[in-house]
Amino acid sequence: MKRKCFTSFAAMLLLMLPLGCASDKIFIAGLPSIQSFDAKKYMGTWYEIARFQHSFEKDLMKVTATYTLRPDGNIDVLNAGYLISDPAVRKEAKGKARPAKGKLGYFQVSFFGPFYGDYRIISLDEKDYQYALVVSSTRDYLWILSRTPKMDKAVYDRLLKTAEEAELDTSRIFVVPQN
Repeated sequence: MKRKCFTSFAAMLLLMLPLGCASDKIFIAGLPSIQSFDAKKYMGTWYEIARFQHSFEKDLMKVTATYTLRPDGNIDVLNAGYLISDPAVRKEAKGKARPAKGKLGYFQVSFFGPFYGDYRIISLDEKDYQYALVVSSTRDYLWILSRTPKMDKAVYDRLLKTAEEAELDTSRIFVVPQN
């Protein structure tokens, strides 16, 4: 199997860092976000179920994000996926994430040295951490994540409704092949 590291893919799953559970939602700039966090519960591998398409991830399938909590409280991020045109080619990007100070439900992620992206968690399975909906503060990026490669249709539909209520253009959503 061929393996390639790349930086353009890194920008893709930057926002996949929901680290907590929510009992209540707060709204900032029209986007709901998670209010409390349990980083340990969030660590591990998540599957990308759907996303807004962008050039850095356009041709990828079987996309995952794996999070590892570091002793300093920050997080190591490994994003990986396979080319749709050649499933033997795996692409990956390594990065780091940190909770945004003073902003609950927000994370700063970097794959490019000192440059960080700002992302917001707008929905998370409060009990078991089985699904998440994450967007960028610009509303240009959206990811639906699951602990398994397949998501229950009712959960998926509920996350789409949350995205619509947050005024995200759900017609842009691409369902990621995970088979």
